[in-house]
Amino acid sequence: MIALAVAAVVALHPLGNFTVNHHNGLEVRPGQVRSTAVVDYAELPALQSAALVDTDHSGGASTAERAAYAAATCGELARSQRLVVDGASVPWRAGRTSFEYLPGQGGLRTGRLTCELSASVRVSSTVSLTDSFLGDKLGWREITAVGTGLRLAPSGVPADSPTDVLRTYPEDLLDDPLDQRSVTLRVAGVSPEADRGGAGLQAAGGFGLPGPLGDALASLDRTFTGLVGGRSLTVPLGLLAILLAVVLGAGHALIPGHGKTIMAAYLAGRRGRPRDALVVGATVTATHTAGVLVVGLLISLFSSLAGESVLSWLGLVSGLLLAVLGTRLFISALRNRKSPLGHGHGHGHGHGHGHGHGEGHERQDRAGLLGLGIAGGLVPSPSALIVLLGAAALGRTWFGVALVVAYGTGMAATLTATGLLLVKLSTRLTRLATTRQGLAARLAGLTPVGTATMIVVLGGGLALRSLTMAL
Repeated sequence: MIALAVAAVVALHPLGNFTVNHHNGLEVRPGQVRSTAVVDYAELPALQSAALVDTDHSGGASTAERAAYAAATCGELARSQRLVVDGASVPWRAGRTSFEYLPGQGGLRTGRLTCELSASVRVSSTVSLTDSFLGDKLGWREITAVGTGLRLAPSGVPADSPTDVLRTYPEDLLDDPLDQRSVTLRVAGVSPEADRGGAGLQAAGGFGLPGPLGDALASLDRTFTGLVGGRSLTVPLGLLAILLAVVLGAGHALIPGHGKTIMAAYLAGRRGRPRDALVVGATVTATHTAGVLVVGLLISLFSSLAGESVLSWLGLVSGLLLAVLGTRLFISALRNRKSPLGHGHGHGHGHGHGHGHGEGHERQDRAGLLGLGIAGGLVPSPSALIVLLGAAALGRTWFGVALVVAYGTGMAATLTATGLLLVKLSTRLTRLATTRQGLAARLAGLTPVGTATMIVVLGGGLALRSLTMAL
């Protein structure tokens, strides 16, 4: 039993029970650098620092004492790790911290300190880290690095920890243990799966279309991000990127559930006109472009802001706005059915209703159209966000803005064309219902109520789904 226990401890700290081992896990993003710093204290260092943890000298470290020790020590660690981004020194900011004791040899304990560090800074060329924390202590030191939204040039630094973050040590490295205290990483461009807010953001931005069309759009998207993330950008490549942005925006509007169903219901329910579709398309373009710029700025400024969470909350607002629009349309449809003048009003927009009432109805219609456009463009496309943040990270902010505008223009063009087609179809169905009485006329009379109900259901479903994702 004793031999087994000793063997287990040796496997835990093969370099000796007096070592202090370090792990620095770097993550480089376009607007932020993160690091998960872990310090593993073997039995003797953990025993020596016990008095610093147990401040009331009760013989045992409480949860509050361990939390206070972790916060203070991680502050020292952050000051001892020098981060240089693009030639300028950047201070670390400590986030979540923890310190725990684990069973060790001979009834002693080992200690494990974890510090989540971050630095909000735009990264465009190089990132360097030098770790001098407890530099006089012997132990294993390793650094890992990954790029999220950025491609890192080969540096010899692994992406995964060879020790499972100081939990197991490979036997073939014990004769020559790692002692890596510094690293310099170079940015090679924007990665095709660039994602400022995490993997969820990129997943939300997939085209999701089956068949050859979806494959073609996915291929165009990869080509597009490759052009934007290239280290060199010429005028022909820039023009090609803008053209691809228009095409991809148009393709994004083809995604099922991107508002075409709701637009169809609204325009059919209010007997829409061609200019109504144009108003909705223009509003979608303006709202989407502004949304991408604002959300991109917020994500860049606030390091704790997760991209997928922002999109979920905006989806909630969009769904609630649609539900309100649907409710108003539902109430209006019921009033028109009860009113003896409702039929004439539905077709003539004011036959014999009085000038004042016509103007009020026109204002309500305009407000509804603007609301529909805002709701349709409120949730930014993750692909557009990626492009904007990637271009900004490479010092091409205005080019990124131009691409976002082109992307929104393509999306709005598809939605506008769809709206015009639906308006034309709705007008023909209405004429057919007025010339042929009976069942067709009754169905036409029920259309506004049915479409309003559809908008309420779809808006409520979007709000519920977004709320579930946000929480």
